[in-house]
Amino acid sequence: MKINIYYGGRGLIEDPTICVMNKMTEVLEELRVEVTRYNLYEQKNSISMLPGTLKEADGILLAVNVEWMGIGGFMQQFLDACWLYGDKQKMQKLSMFPIVTANTYGEREAELHLKRSWEVLGGTSLDGIIAYVENPIDFEVNSSYAGIFERKAESLYRFINQKLGTFPSSSHAVMKNTLTTTPIELTPQESEQLSMYVSDDTYVKKQKEDIEELAQMFRGMLENSGSDKNQEFVKNFKDNFKPQEDNFQATFSITMTDADKTLLLEVAGKQLKCSYENNIEADVAAKTTKEMVNRLVNGRTTFQGAFMSGELTAKGDFKILRRFDQIFNFSVLS
Repeated sequence: MKINIYYGGRGLIEDPTICVMNKMTEVLEELRVEVTRYNLYEQKNSISMLPGTLKEADGILLAVNVEWMGIGGFMQQFLDACWLYGDKQKMQKLSMFPIVTANTYGEREAELHLKRSWEVLGGTSLDGIIAYVENPIDFEVNSSYAGIFERKAESLYRFINQKLGTFPSSSHAVMKNTLTTTPIELTPQESEQLSMYVSDDTYVKKQKEDIEELAQMFRGMLENSGSDKNQEFVKNFKDNFKPQEDNFQATFSITMTDADKTLLLEVAGKQLKCSYENNIEADVAAKTTKEMVNRLVNGRTTFQGAFMSGELTAKGDFKILRRFDQIFNFSVLS
């Protein structure tokens, strides 16, 4: 059995949806289910091609976090792509399990949106997991919630494995008798090819932006040609390292997406090791731009401030993330 997870959040460390997906994945893999996760925020330039990944799936999970209202732009883009380019015959055979958490009001409305959308696409919607989460840490460590995740995952497995049926839905009737996708009838293969063209157009625009960012980066390197590119920012972090009295130990990785390199900071009590590495694991893994790191080391922002504003995304231990600005005390300009 193969199940795909499509995550429509922003990948923030405090997003409780990630915890739910991880728990569901653990249980499904114990049942020998092949689980593949697609983070839409990481593939935003190729979302129009993702409906092609439905072909080999026996079921799917759509996971979102309601930050203020609705299911978010990434998930809506994915559903739009399914409508425009997806294989409708394949989607009619797929069951969808929704996962919706909310930091504010609106989790039930978001779940209803997902279920109605999938039914209009022709598929079957199951009763999923919806939760209002006030404290992400308490939510993650609650043992009773873990039991619910396990039962839900097992129920999903049984439903798909035994090919259980559901009652007819009026949404299916609307899909069949009223709605039309386009005046030109396209085969699934033609729709998939069209989605590739759309994705390529978006990719070209992104490439132009990347080229401009690279040009700015190289101009900065020429202005500072005497410095070793493999030591960039290393001195800044070493000079502003403040060892903690509790013999704090942790690893931080900061990936500069526009420079395609990752700075690893290994804190071990009073010792600090800074280096550029590839394929690393860290307690807190952050992604941002080189310009944001430059602002950080020059005291124009803080790690926590960049995280809260969305300029930096992070995964890992949220408690450790909060210690970053204490360990690396760059003076913030007013």
